[in-house]
Amino acid sequence: MNANEKFQLAVDGILGVFHSCGDLLQARVAHPALQSAALCTPMLQHPTKTSIIKSVKGCWRPQDKKMVKRRSSSSRGNIQSAGDISVDLSGLISHRNCHRIVVLGAPRVGKSNIIRRFLGEEFEEGYKPTAEDFYRKLFFIGGEGYQVDLLDAASERDFPAKRRLSILTGDIFLLIFSLDDRDSLTEIHELLTEIRAAKAKLLKSHHPRMVPVVVCGNKADQDARRAVTRSDVTDLLGEDVPFFEASAKTGAGLQGVFRALAGLGGLPDETSPSRHQIVSIPTYQSLCVDQRGRRRRRRHSREPAAPCAAVDPLARRPSFTSDLKLVLGSSTKQKKPEKCQIQ
Repeated sequence: MNANEKFQLAVDGILGVFHSCGDLLQARVAHPALQSAALCTPMLQHPTKTSIIKSVKGCWRPQDKKMVKRRSSSSRGNIQSAGDISVDLSGLISHRNCHRIVVLGAPRVGKSNIIRRFLGEEFEEGYKPTAEDFYRKLFFIGGEGYQVDLLDAASERDFPAKRRLSILTGDIFLLIFSLDDRDSLTEIHELLTEIRAAKAKLLKSHHPRMVPVVVCGNKADQDARRAVTRSDVTDLLGEDVPFFEASAKTGAGLQGVFRALAGLGGLPDETSPSRHQIVSIPTYQSLCVDQRGRRRRRRHSREPAAPCAAVDPLARRPSFTSDLKLVLGSSTKQKKPEKCQIQ
């Protein structure tokens, strides 16, 4: 049996199905799917292979396009819905203003609540183990847009290869330990050593200490349970690492942490939560683009709006494939291409 015969048999099978459903189509049953198919009945009175295929395509294509559009919107993670308005956030911010902060530390030290504070949210009581969370906060400061991604890589604690990939793609690092847990400080020391070694190998740098890292000792409000002193941190990590004692519960000390992260990443001080106002995604878009949908240029802004920010509720972590390409791209910028240093 050749390919042409196989095709004819397949089409004849489709025709048989439509003939068996002819009575239902003529009756125009109430089901929406059959109602749309019933519109094709005039073509089925004397069906041919070509007409039946065109009929099927004609009934399927509009719905298919909607499904594809819906899937692509959810997969990108940067399309927001505000009523009937779709807000596309891609291309609003220049690449030089995009930064990724990688948050690392032992379990139960308060990483998630410190991130919540940065996003402008309130402290959350109770402990919920974090698998992996990715957050995106968009800023509009001085007439210019900024994007800060936060990766809480809690689940990567037991997966060295995944953790190393996150380290290689991170621009700034926030290492958090608990002041009532000395072992969590020891883990921070190990992470700091790993970050320095990985970045030095990737960048071919002879100065592994030149890494933007901020260390935060959380739970400063629990003085009675304190097990780590400032001198303990200095002796273990050195004096060149920015260190802050803070409390995610009361908010004390977090302003210094966020300002240090901004300074190391080349971000404005207004990225600190107390220095800007939280707005909606559509409002943020209106500040970044003009009426024609083009990105506003700084010189066109007569009076820059007050510093503001919006949290992207649909942000998703870039795929591991994208992160791998980013790392490999950094490696191939050297004269001789290098293998990806992840393992």
